[in-house]
Amino acid sequence: MNQQAQDTYLRMQVNTAAPWELTAMLYNGCIKFMKQAKQGIQSKNYESKNINIQKSIDILDELLSTLKMEYDVSKQLFSLYEYMKNRLFQANIQLNESYIQECIELMTDLKDTWIQSMKQLHTQSKVQAQS
Repeated sequence: MNQQAQDTYLRMQVNTAAPWELTAMLYNGCIKFMKQAKQGIQSKNYESKNINIQKSIDILDELLSTLKMEYDVSKQLFSLYEYMKNRLFQANIQLNESYIQECIELMTDLKDTWIQSMKQLHTQSKVQAQS
């Protein structure tokens, strides 16, 4: 698939996604960029490492901007996102793959928990609508 077709497909995905799906897409994108940053360290492609760490941090900033701080879970997510940003920053400076791997694992757990929670919420909504 050429780049223009990929961009069009991604734009359509974003435009038609439910809000919870957009969050899942951000999680997926962040994981993808962190993996690419890790590969950049392994292959000594430091430009790629830097670009992909910055993309990951940009996504974390976007996730931070969507938090509603009146909820306790938002405060916990805020701390976790900030922690990951710091680890990625340190990984960038120190060329530390283990910091990136730690962030990949944290983000993967978050994504899996988010998707499971949204599926349960969707299932509950369907059951309530049928009652």
